[in-house]
Amino acid sequence: MSPLLSHAITVTLLLYLAAIGLALLRLLRGPSAQDRVLALDFVYGVGTLLMLVLAVRYDSAMYFEGALMMALLGFVGSVALAKFLLRGEVIE
Repeated sequence: MSPLLSHAITVTLLLYLAAIGLALLRLLRGPSAQDRVLALDFVYGVGTLLMLVLAVRYDSAMYFEGALMMALLGFVGSVALAKFLLRGEVIE
């Protein structure tokens, strides 16, 4: 791996961690349930991107599989939370 790519990956990882930290702050502070759901969805999205950058850094296919699972769980969780906020129940 070239030194330029290595530095770019390091900077990208640090920026993703900062974005997750700010989203977690929004997740804890609110002010509404919709803001918290959106922050959680953002954390899932950035976490998936973080896993993909780690896959490039360590040249491992296992991170790609983990990122796929994280994206699927994030989607299902977002759908369940949206349905709960709209109707008040998840399973009818």
